[in-house]
Amino acid sequence: MKIPMKNFLEIAKKAALLSGEIQMSHLGRIEKIEFKSDINLVTNVDKQCEAEIISLIQSEFPTHDILAEEGSGKRKDSDYKWIIDPLDGTTNYAHAYPLFCTSIALEHKGEIIVGVVYEPNLRELFIAEKGGGATLNHQPLKVSPIADLRRALLATGFAYNVGEVSDNNLNHFENFILNAQAVRRDGVAAVDLCYTAAGRFDGFWEINLFPWDVAAGYLILEEAGGKITDFKGRPFNVYSKEITASNSKIHSAMIQILQMKSL
Repeated sequence: MKIPMKNFLEIAKKAALLSGEIQMSHLGRIEKIEFKSDINLVTNVDKQCEAEIISLIQSEFPTHDILAEEGSGKRKDSDYKWIIDPLDGTTNYAHAYPLFCTSIALEHKGEIIVGVVYEPNLRELFIAEKGGGATLNHQPLKVSPIADLRRALLATGFAYNVGEVSDNNLNHFENFILNAQAVRRDGVAAVDLCYTAAGRFDGFWEINLFPWDVAAGYLILEEAGGKITDFKGRPFNVYSKEITASNSKIHSAMIQILQMKSL
């Protein structure tokens, strides 16, 4: 029997809101911080949020696969896979910088069909259903009309291995700074994608991301009328390591910049 899409959406929404409540209740009062690498950290709140999200999803869909950032999920060879970032923006959270979120997506046979991102500081709930559009707090989302890169506000980020690899996005950052109106870097890829869907940003690019960083935001932006590819304009999937996202109008211009050599 086919499960109605609204059932998936309701569980994803409920889980994201619950995670946001946990985050806000512990903000500024973190009990434990661990380091997965030199600057890549995880808190007890990340782990608590992930446990609660997975528990809720598995109570409704016990046969579904789970892919979660902190590794709590298990492979069950299902056609359905939940892709979860319990706390995107952990560094922000650890410093009580008020921008972070929970990102939950559902993949069915390789296609993202549900995306939910909840940013609890502003109580903003972004939701998308494949083919059903995207909303922010139940109001329709639409990308910006900006068509000139020189008038575009962009966003990007840097991976935790930025100091260890040569392909670290610094060259692209420099090129865009000199060719766009401005660039912001707030450290929450899921929010960057949602803000592009909402027309707050006109474009976003980054490298070395993981599926849980982009799966929900990818669908939300696409359903809001945006465009997402790799750096060469080829079709994007959530397991790619580079993403170019835009309002579609400046996409070609962004691709041209991404193909430039360092200045």
